[in-house]
Amino acid sequence: MHQNGGRKRVLILCTGNSCRSQMAEGFVNHVLGGTWQARSAGTDPADEVHPLAVRVMAEVGVDISRGIPEPVERYLDDPWDLVVTVCDAARETCPHFPRPVEVLHMGFPDPAGATGTPEERLAVFRAVRDAILEKLVPELRKRS
Repeated sequence: MHQNGGRKRVLILCTGNSCRSQMAEGFVNHVLGGTWQARSAGTDPADEVHPLAVRVMAEVGVDISRGIPEPVERYLDDPWDLVVTVCDAARETCPHFPRPVEVLHMGFPDPAGATGTPEERLAVFRAVRDAILEKLVPELRKRS
């Protein structure tokens, strides 16, 4: 029996923990909260969650405004059912977890690097948001 009322636990890793991993954590807790509990962390955490990530998630009814980028080291000793890396850099620098845990890589482009007009940048954030919802949520649903 898992902790958290029988829910499985997933740690979502990225480099900065400001965009992709925060959006993924928000979706998992919002859409799959009955079966999964998500946390996110970064291998080199940013100072804050990216404002455009907060904005595009709010557009789909998911509030990540209280998210705080955290270092992965904080979670190494916790029992996880799954670790998901959402960027190539995090996959390459994924630390060793003391307990055996499956690590799944599911890479998404970094929207923080988007350039152009404000609307063009928002479009990149929306595309990454939608890709996370379309790929990660069904994968975890299969594993519930």
